[in-house]
Amino acid sequence: MPHEVDVHVGKRIRHRRWLAGMTQQQLAESVGIKFQQIQKYETGANRVSASRLWDIAAAMGVNVGFFFEGMEAAQSDSDANSPAVKGTPADILGDKEALDLVRSYYAIPENQRRRLFDLARVLSDVA
Repeated sequence: MPHEVDVHVGKRIRHRRWLAGMTQQQLAESVGIKFQQIQKYETGANRVSASRLWDIAAAMGVNVGFFFEGMEAAQSDSDANSPAVKGTPADILGDKEALDLVRSYYAIPENQRRRLFDLARVLSDVA
């Protein structure tokens, strides 16, 4: 059974890879491993060594600490079995559609993005 830290780090690798628009193959090639290994890292099936995590962070342009962000919150949520925020999946980072939406959102020019954000807030308040 995978350790919860390995699962969290794997989800953060997948999250960053999706946001960067990279495939598993592209990430694997940039760090010199097979894409199957990236798959195993992302599911938490295999632990990522410190040196490999360093290489992955460099390939994706983030600090190593990025992969541990939210670990305390994730652990306290699972410990307390707390429900997700109303209408939000418990694992939003694992939702490809949500990540695609975020990537698309940030591709919009800032002034239009702000207006879209305001519209989304109004629509969610009405729902």
